[in-house]
Amino acid sequence: MRKTFFNRPELRHAELDAPRLVPAPGAGNDEADKAAPETTWRRVHLGLGRWIYPLALMAALIVAWEMVVEGFALPRYILPSPSLVGLTLWEKWPIFLAHTWVTFQEVVAGGLLGIVVGIGLALIMFFFLPLEKALYPFLIASQNVPVFAIAPLLVVWFGYGFLPKVLMAAIIVFFPITVSSLDGLKRTDPDLVRLFRTMGATPAQMLWKLRVPAALPALFSGLKISAVYATIGAVIGEWVGAGAGLGYLMLSANAQLRVAEVFGAIICLTPIGLMLLGVVILAERILLPWQRIARESRIGRRFELQP
Repeated sequence: MRKTFFNRPELRHAELDAPRLVPAPGAGNDEADKAAPETTWRRVHLGLGRWIYPLALMAALIVAWEMVVEGFALPRYILPSPSLVGLTLWEKWPIFLAHTWVTFQEVVAGGLLGIVVGIGLALIMFFFLPLEKALYPFLIASQNVPVFAIAPLLVVWFGYGFLPKVLMAAIIVFFPITVSSLDGLKRTDPDLVRLFRTMGATPAQMLWKLRVPAALPALFSGLKISAVYATIGAVIGEWVGAGAGLGYLMLSANAQLRVAEVFGAIICLTPIGLMLLGVVILAERILLPWQRIARESRIGRRFELQP
């Protein structure tokens, strides 16, 4: 089937959301020339604000934390100061790095497994409606079961090794991926579906050239949630039974009242989720360029509306 404007959703959406043309600076329009520096400053201010404000808030919270600990002379086994947590990370960085690497492997393996199984099940449920009606209620009901209730069973069935933690992370990732993929496949434009059928597209062409691109925005929404939550499953698996990992380090340090190490393990967990989220966002920018164009267009309109 020939590639036309209508079977390229990214071109269609970019055309609909394209920013309206404005006179370029220096083109003889005094109003545009005056507004250009101000608009550029607002864009720079918005970009910097994404980092400056969170960093400023974090610095203020750390300073307040330090002042509270020092002011009330809290013992380190109750609440250690940020400086003590930082010193612990610095002195024991090989230990933290080794346990972080173990947890990172579990999170990545479990996330990939959950993504593959979730997308596969979503495709099967989409093409077989009776199967969707039979499985969907159980899929929803499964989320009412606490993951802490599942983790001990996985340890009993598969031991204390790598596999139970991978399965726990996959269970956390599985649900948002399945639901978002299925919802995205269902939201394909019916007019485009009829157009593809009129042009004689095969089911495979309709899937890869129409339904999958239409489902990508919803899929990436589920991936962003999964990237953040995947660490939870791995850590819970390590809490139930493990010999390494940040969850194991937390339990071991907490049992000996080394609370600074517990905070250090929590700090080491944060970059894992942020890095996975960054990978998902980068993939979204590459695979969904029309969304970035539409987002920049909306930002431009917001600048124009601001006084």
